Amino acid sequence: MRPFIVMLIFATCLVSCAQEKKTIKGDTEFQRELNAEYKDATTSPLKDKDRKHFEGLEFFKFDSTYVITAAFERFPDEKPFEMKTSTERRPIYVKYGELSFELKGKSYKLNIYQNKDLMTQEGYEDYLFLPFLDETNGLESYGGGRYIDARIPKGSTMEIDFNKAYNPYCAYNDTYSCPIVPRENYLKVKIEAGVKAFGKH
Repeated sequence: MRPFIVMLIFATCLVSCAQEKKTIKGDTEFQRELNAEYKDATTSPLKDKDRKHFEGLEFFKFDSTYVITAAFERFPDEKPFEMKTSTERRPIYVKYGELSFELKGKSYKLNIYQNKDLMTQEGYEDYLFLPFLDETNGLESYGGGRYIDARIPKGSTMEIDFNKAYNPYCAYNDTYSCPIVPRENYLKVKIEAGVKAFGKH
């Protein structure tokens, strides 16, 4: 009897361990980390009903075309402003700088922002926020645009990796308050990189 129970427990562990490994999908470290975060009940923005069946977010295939070195221009005299969100909340941001870059033979610009409250928190003193809209919104990607996390560069250039673009939490759960991407950060091009729309697969 005992050996059977031991074998049963061992088999159960094998199955559960295999299932756990199977659920943390992703072709890159960023994708695997994001999937792990969204599967974990303590860090996930997903609704309980979605998290229970969650196996991984849908991503565009990694494409080095979307890893770009942009010229970075600082704007030290910008005045702080209230950024609109999906709720009545109005966090204070400042336009920290402007990124200029080329993609597929055309020139583009994006504003990059700093949250005035977040910069006072340990570990976020040099955190920058890069929200953007593009031609995939409402089709392959979330209609409200996507975000990229960044850090203040030391020099006059910054790497933008659109493969690390992620959705606002509002794409998964309408109880969150998410910054609305400013219209000036609209790119008239398809950014086929990063996280895709949720629930369309």
